[in-house]
Amino acid sequence: MTIAIWCAKFADDSADATPVRIAIAVYTVLALAIIVGIGFLSYRQHRNGGNAPHDEDTPEDHIRFTGQATFLLSLLSGVAAIFTSLVVVFVGSCD
Repeated sequence: MTIAIWCAKFADDSADATPVRIAIAVYTVLALAIIVGIGFLSYRQHRNGGNAPHDEDTPEDHIRFTGQATFLLSLLSGVAAIFTSLVVVFVGSCD
């Protein structure tokens, strides 16, 4: 969205998209930092009970399973954020 607004409002057809690339890199680093933080906390929540399986119907196992699911989703979110930001690598200008 940032590059679309930049190209539509502020740049002519041959303008360089370097300022927008820097902004998107900052967005990506910030998003990845948040995702890593959430992943770290959820991994700690998952490993809180040791290596024992969490397949019983207890509140502790529910919390550990939620931590595992959140950790796996944070891995997927990190990959998605990287792939989404890779678009600006291939777009050099606003043409």
